[in-house]
Amino acid sequence: MWYTPEQVQSLTPVRENVENLASSQPDLRDVFLCHAWDDRQGSAKELHDLLEARGVRVWFSEKDLGLGVPMMRAIDKGLVNSRVGIVLVTPAMLRRLPAEGIADKELSALLRRERLVPVVHGTTYEELEQVSLLLASRAGLSTAEESMAEVAAKIAELVVTQS
Repeated sequence: MWYTPEQVQSLTPVRENVENLASSQPDLRDVFLCHAWDDRQGSAKELHDLLEARGVRVWFSEKDLGLGVPMMRAIDKGLVNSRVGIVLVTPAMLRRLPAEGIADKELSALLRRERLVPVVHGTTYEELEQVSLLLASRAGLSTAEESMAEVAAKIAELVVTQS
């Protein structure tokens, strides 16, 4: 697998955090997938399925948010119990973030840690900068440069620890 120098630089601290957490807290999920509600049946599900096919344990609201469970508490637990946050940045996410809804709250929590990887899909970092300078300042992965399957492979390589 080939990485750009920017990807190596931005993903190295994430990898170090994942390795530390894997040894100290082995029961954590590998990934918390933050996405816009509108993407739950489309690109977010595609990324989720590709990650799980590669052995990544993903917290995904469509699967992990049980009927009758308080949504914000379940999300909070998902955030706490995941090694890395993946933010799927789509046009729908760009529309949702200014409204300060659930995705915005998830993003705020994820931005506090060095364990966040943006995945830009169907939009650009330039468009992201118009909505969130903090998120746009994090180098991540883009489906404009590689397929969703290749992005999933890189995330899997980043977060799946060898037992």
